[in-house]
Amino acid sequence: MKNHYEALLVLNSQGKEDTIKEIIDRLESEFQKEGAQIEHVQKMDKHQFSYVAGPLDAGYYVNFIFSADPQLIAKLRSKFKLDPEVYRQSFQRLVEKKEKPAKKLAKAK
Repeated sequence: MKNHYEALLVLNSQGKEDTIKEIIDRLESEFQKEGAQIEHVQKMDKHQFSYVAGPLDAGYYVNFIFSADPQLIAKLRSKFKLDPEVYRQSFQRLVEKKEKPAKKLAKAK
């Protein structure tokens, strides 16, 4: 059973500002190679970090919305952990919104 997920990736764009589009395209193809169906890719531009906890002070944020099997998430995490261009990653399962039944209107007398 496939679930909907959101993956927020922070890319190491230091010195690679010209090649961000190619990096995003490569990451998108990595998702698809593993069997995920990408629904939306949101490029959120480069942002400064609130506090510096490592060698970078800014990163390029990209949000992927996709459908995949639950066991695929661990595989993607380990694959992106080894990728030098992915600085941080966060995966979250999206909850399916159920439609509420329509309210009955009171009849006028």
